Amino acid sequence: MSFKVDNPKFAPVGVADTYTDAYGKTHLVDMAVKKQLLTMMATNGCEKAPLPSVRVFRQGKAALIPLSGDGEFGWTLMYENGGQVQGSITGGSELLLPDALPLGYHELILMRGEQRWTCRVIVAPQRGYEPEPLTQGKRWWGVNVQLYTLRSQDNWGIGDFGDLRQLVEQVARRGGAFIGVNPLHALYPADPEAASPYSPSSRHWLNIIYINVNRIDDFQQSKEAQAWWRRDDTQRQLAALRAGRWVDYSGVMAQKLAALRLAYDYFKTRSVLDPRVSACRQFVVSCGQSLQRQATFDALQTWLKRQGENYGDWQQWPTCYHDVHGDTVKAFCQENEHEIAFYCWLQWVASEQLAECFAHSKQLGMPIGLYRDMAVGVAQGGAETWDERRLYCLDAAIGAPPDPLGPQGQNWSLPPMNPHVMQAQGYQPFIDVLRSNMAHCGALRIDHVMGLLRLWWIPKAEPATRGAYVHYPLDDLLAVLALESQRQRCLVVGEDLGTVPAEIVDKLRDSGVYSYKVLFFEQDEHHHFRAPLDYPRQSMATITTHDLPTLRGFWQNVDLSLGKELGLYPDERTLQQQIEQRDNAKQGLLDALHQYQLLPQRVGRNAALTAMGTQLSRGVQRYMADSRSALLGLQLEDWLDMATPVNIPGTTREYPNWRRKLSRTVTSIFSDRHLERLIRDLDLRRGLALPPETASGASER
Repeated sequence: MSFKVDNPKFAPVGVADTYTDAYGKTHLVDMAVKKQLLTMMATNGCEKAPLPSVRVFRQGKAALIPLSGDGEFGWTLMYENGGQVQGSITGGSELLLPDALPLGYHELILMRGEQRWTCRVIVAPQRGYEPEPLTQGKRWWGVNVQLYTLRSQDNWGIGDFGDLRQLVEQVARRGGAFIGVNPLHALYPADPEAASPYSPSSRHWLNIIYINVNRIDDFQQSKEAQAWWRRDDTQRQLAALRAGRWVDYSGVMAQKLAALRLAYDYFKTRSVLDPRVSACRQFVVSCGQSLQRQATFDALQTWLKRQGENYGDWQQWPTCYHDVHGDTVKAFCQENEHEIAFYCWLQWVASEQLAECFAHSKQLGMPIGLYRDMAVGVAQGGAETWDERRLYCLDAAIGAPPDPLGPQGQNWSLPPMNPHVMQAQGYQPFIDVLRSNMAHCGALRIDHVMGLLRLWWIPKAEPATRGAYVHYPLDDLLAVLALESQRQRCLVVGEDLGTVPAEIVDKLRDSGVYSYKVLFFEQDEHHHFRAPLDYPRQSMATITTHDLPTLRGFWQNVDLSLGKELGLYPDERTLQQQIEQRDNAKQGLLDALHQYQLLPQRVGRNAALTAMGTQLSRGVQRYMADSRSALLGLQLEDWLDMATPVNIPGTTREYPNWRRKLSRTVTSIFSDRHLERLIRDLDLRRGLALPPETASGASER
C-alpha cells in the first residue's frame, strides 16, 4: 500500500529539520547529521551574482526575475531559436520579461560595464505529453518485462534486442500498446556480475550486453567472426548459456565481447565513405564528451582488470586514475585510442538496435511502443560519478527511512545529486538524463518519482535510520520534465509508491505525470481492495513489480518463505505478522474478485482453502483489466504461472537477483491457446467504454 503522509507545504532546497514517518510519528533530525549533509551540499568559491543562475516559468505566467545589487544594468534576453530583446533596469528591483515567452531554454545576460552575468530562463508547458486517445478515455494494455529474462532459440543466454523485437511483434499482433522494459542503463563490461539495472554505471548510455550480435552486419560479413561462430566449442558454450535457469553474466559477456571485437575489426576495414561508417562517426560526434568519458571508463576499467588492479569501483583505482582530467588519464586515452573507439562503437550499435525496435513497434501500430524505465540514481563508483564529481555527493547515499516494508530503513548505495549544483548548472544534468532516457520510446517510468521533491540522504558509515530528507526544487523539476516530455513526445509515469506526501500527488497529476498503481498495495487497513472503477484514469495499473512477488508467489507466500530462509526478518514475530497480513490480503482480494463477479461460483470463497490456479489468475487479471487506469501493464511471469521472484530487496549475494529467466521462450509463450483466450478477453475489456466517473472514481490519489 502507499503510505500517504501529510506535509502542509514544500520546504525550500536544503535539509529538513524533521520528518514524519509512515506511522504518522514526527521525528527530529539529529543536528550532527544535518550539519554533515549541509557541509556536503555547500558550494564554495562562488561570487554572489545579482541574478539567479536559473529561473523556471510555466507558459502564460508572468516572468519576474529579482535582481540584487545597486546601480543601473543593461540586459539582453537571447531566445533559444534566435532573436533577442534588450532593456535596462535598476538593481534591487524585479525584471519583468516580455509576455508570451516561447517554450524552451533562453539566456538572460545582465551587463554593467565589463561585467556580465547570465541566467538560464526556462519556459515550460503546463503539462507533459499525453497521447490524445488517452485523454479521450481510451485504455491501453501492454507487457512489462525484465529484458534479460527473455528466452529464445537464438539469444546467447540473455534476453537481447532481438528478443525484444520478437516480443514487440507478438504483443502488437494481439492489440498491445507497449512493451515495458527494465532500465537499460550502462553497467560494467569488465565487471558483468554487477548486474542490478537499478545501480548503473551511467544513466546516459546503454548496457551493451543487450546487443543482438547476430543481427550486426559486420558480424555477418566478417569471415573471422563467422569462422568463430561455426566452431563446435562456440556453439556448445552458447547452448549451455542459453539452457541455464539463471543468466550467467560473466559467461555471456565473455562470448559477446569476443564476437563483437571480431565484428569491430571488420567494421574498421570499411571505406570512410561507407554509410555505416558515416552513421557511426556522426553518432560519436553528436554524443560528444559524455560518450567519450563512458567509453574511456569502460576501456580503463578493462585495462586495470588485466593489470590485476582493483577495478570494480573507480574510487578503489590507483589514485592517478581518479581525476578524469588528469595527465595519467589523458595519456591512457592517447595510448588506447583504438580501445576507446571500440566502446564508442558498441554504444552506437546498442543505440541503433534499440531505435530499430522502437521504429518496428510504431510500424506495427503500437501507440506507445517501448516504455522505458529510469533508475533513481547511479552507483558510487561508476562512469557517471567519475565524470561528474562535483554534481554528486559521494559521502552520502540515498535510501528510505523505516517503514512497514523496511523496518530498518533502506540504503540503496546510490550517491545523490547536489540540488545546489543542479541549479547552478541550469538543471542541465536533469535535462540530459531525461533526454537520454526518453530516446527511442513512447513512455518513460521514473523510479522513485518522490526524488523530485525530496530524497532520504544517509551520511557514509551511518545506518539508514540516521539520515534526513534533502528537499529538491520540485516545481522547477516538474516544469523541466513537462517541457522535455512534450519535446520528446514521451508520456511520463511516476513510480509513487512508499511514503508519499499528499500534495505531491496533486502536483504530479497537474503536470501530466501518470501515477503507478500496484494491485498488492491498493488496499486499505481492513484489506478492502480498491474497486476497479475507483482507480484514477491518469495512472498505470499493474499487479506486481520486479521488487515484489509474482502473482503465484504472492498467493503461496514464496517471498515470505525466501525471506525467512535468507534471514531478512529480525525475529519470528515479525515474520508471523507478515504472514498474517498476507493471509488477510489474500482473503480481501478473493472477496473483491467474487464481489465484482470475476470468478466462477465454483471457485471457493475461503482464501486459505483456495489454490492459485487458472481461474483465480485469470480473475485477478480481469480485475485489473477492468480498472479505469488508462494504462495496464501485465507481467509475462504471471502468464507463465511462475512463482520465484526476479529480485529480493535487501539482498545482494544471498539470492541470485536479476538473473532468473522466464520458463519458456518468447515464441512458445504465445503458442498457448489458453493464453490466447486470456489475452483476447483482456483486450476486449480494455476496449470497453466505461461509465462516467463518479465522485469516488474521480479521485486521482
